[in-house]
Amino acid sequence: MPPTSPRPSSPDPTTTSPDPTTTSPDPTTTSPGPDTGDIGIEGYDAVEHWVGNARQAAHYYRSVFGFRLVGYAGPETGVRDRASYVLEQGSIRFVVSGALSSDHPIAEHQRRHGDGIRDVAFRVDSAERAFTTALDRGAMPQHEPTVLEDEHGKLVVAAIAVYGDTIHSFVQRQDYNGVYAPGYEPVADDPMSSDVGLARIDHAVANVPEGEMDAWSRYYQSVLGFSQLRHFDDEAISTEDTALMSKVLTDDRGRIKLPINEPAPGEKRSQIEEYLQAYEGPGIQHLALETDDIVRTVSGLRRRGVGFLPVPDEYYADARQRVGAVDESWADLQQLGVLVDRDDEGYLLQIFTEPVQDRPTVFFEIIQRQGSQGFGVGNFRALFEAIERAQRRRGNL
Repeated sequence: MPPTSPRPSSPDPTTTSPDPTTTSPDPTTTSPGPDTGDIGIEGYDAVEHWVGNARQAAHYYRSVFGFRLVGYAGPETGVRDRASYVLEQGSIRFVVSGALSSDHPIAEHQRRHGDGIRDVAFRVDSAERAFTTALDRGAMPQHEPTVLEDEHGKLVVAAIAVYGDTIHSFVQRQDYNGVYAPGYEPVADDPMSSDVGLARIDHAVANVPEGEMDAWSRYYQSVLGFSQLRHFDDEAISTEDTALMSKVLTDDRGRIKLPINEPAPGEKRSQIEEYLQAYEGPGIQHLALETDDIVRTVSGLRRRGVGFLPVPDEYYADARQRVGAVDESWADLQQLGVLVDRDDEGYLLQIFTEPVQDRPTVFFEIIQRQGSQGFGVGNFRALFEAIERAQRRRGNL
């Protein structure tokens, strides 16, 4: 079991932020409890980014990625310690938060990691049950279930710690119809809003140190009742210089997909090692955001200045033979740099942004699924060679 400690007091998430120094659970010593089934996860609720300047980060996601500003919490709403902006597009919800003092946990998190993803929150039918069940199975508590109420109803929030300084909140919001949570005020009209067709979160990818992937895989299975969907070894994900391994975990309902990567031995420093050094520990490497029209989405993002990993033209001669006919124009896909892969269920299209902050840490994948539920294994080599070219330009390969 993880190290025992008193359960922390239950903070009010609208006026304070959880302490990022809470000890992470030790996945190597976590064992499953008697019940390892579903704990009521209904989907992603929100992804919270802890950043150095929330106002500017929110502006970036609005003007470049097409998110709509729908809510705000800060001194003007009675929240004294931070500023938080709620951004939505399709069913995707980002919360971008910045500290208002240097001794705030957000400021310490940002000092160590740079701008990064603190919380991948899950919507649940009962936050109390999800939290209690997770703790019974060996999870480390971040904060106990807290009931928040205002004129819009009741919200219940709890959280557990996972790898590094990352947490998973359990959010019960079926009895709440406010913009996001008590302490937030709605933004009625966002003049900058112009979505690019991002529809939903497809998966969230974590990087952990070498030797920890299997332990964290077991942790998600024993604590949250997830199961292993895919396993990619270093033979599948490698180039002449670097390699990594990955396991994909999913909840019982298939609504949450969480790949976990670790570096594998190679001639040079892999992308996972570069991330772990730059982020100063494990964390979320990238979010995959799904669209129903990747040509429209990527065209819009490119016009707004989003940088993507370049793909050589030679890739497309092989891809056309390997994948065959697709509904999209191959000329458009090549011009935009979109990768294509096919499996027994259909095909998928994907493209990866450059890091969206100065440190080579968090980036985004844009993905469109045409039947395939895979992760683009046929593109792995081309993708990681593109990442290595970017690493080489940074002097980090």
